[in-house]
Amino acid sequence: MTYPIADMHCDLLSFMAKIPGANPFDPEQIACAFPWMKSGGVKMQVTAIYTDVKPGSMEMASRQAGIFADLLRKEAETVTRFDSEYIQNAEARESLGIIASVENAAGFGDETADWKAIYSQFDAIVDTVGQLAYVSLTHHTENRFGGGNYTEGIGLKDDGRKILDYMAGKRIPIDLSHTSDFLAEGILAHIDQNSLEIPVIASHSNFRSIWDHKRNLSDEFAQEIVRRGGIIGVNFLRNFLDPEVPERLYEHLLFGQKLGENAICFGADFFYTQDFPDKSRHPFYFPLAENSSKYPDILEYLATSLSEAQLRKLAFENVFNFYQKLWS
Repeated sequence: MTYPIADMHCDLLSFMAKIPGANPFDPEQIACAFPWMKSGGVKMQVTAIYTDVKPGSMEMASRQAGIFADLLRKEAETVTRFDSEYIQNAEARESLGIIASVENAAGFGDETADWKAIYSQFDAIVDTVGQLAYVSLTHHTENRFGGGNYTEGIGLKDDGRKILDYMAGKRIPIDLSHTSDFLAEGILAHIDQNSLEIPVIASHSNFRSIWDHKRNLSDEFAQEIVRRGGIIGVNFLRNFLDPEVPERLYEHLLFGQKLGENAICFGADFFYTQDFPDKSRHPFYFPLAENSSKYPDILEYLATSLSEAQLRKLAFENVFNFYQKLWS
């Protein structure tokens, strides 16, 4: 199936910032290398600015924002900015449209930063990258803003409320992919109680009904994202699909289709895995979804269950429509 592809999450920027000799054009190094994306027909890719919760997180986020800007400047034949203009002509474009996101608000403020520094960092990152596809308050662990998806009983903290207040009206979605359930509840409640203009998405999450994992969305949160007009990008990592059953990927995609065919999309979550210490996680991806060239094969398999219109929505239209509406 040859449709343009939009993908809501990869970790190309942190790979380039952290790994000596990192080369985004080398398909042997990372599953979302540019040759893989070209082979798979990727026309839109969110590149996350990812940081850990530790000293230096703000500097690391700034470095990745700079790498994003450098890609646009130095690799103009390969990439261009994903924006409203790009959406209008994406299918005819030769270049790949990229946009940055922030995965873990520790990149805006480490645990000791004051609020003047946090607001300044937020604005500086946006100024550098031009626009953010979304912000995730946490990653797996707890930070000053709230509880990550592997924490228990930690919800939205006062600092998380301040970040949400600052995001309101900036046309930047909040991402529930790495929240604890308590944090997700707190985010939705704070948005509603204060009538904040903040779209809600899950950029790279699967469904707990298909595979019971804390990293996956409950039906309640998935349905709430759909109700609010958000999008949900299905994740390709084995651990969040079902570590033993490759075809579970299709079940997650079809389950999401039933929840909301205008919401479901891809959020593959390709990242640098070669230095990952937990060998039980290797290989991170099943062969049927092991790199960014695999989207046409996935869509071809789903063509027996979905119409052409549904396949186009899944491949790219849901993402394009979401951002076109957000930015118009």
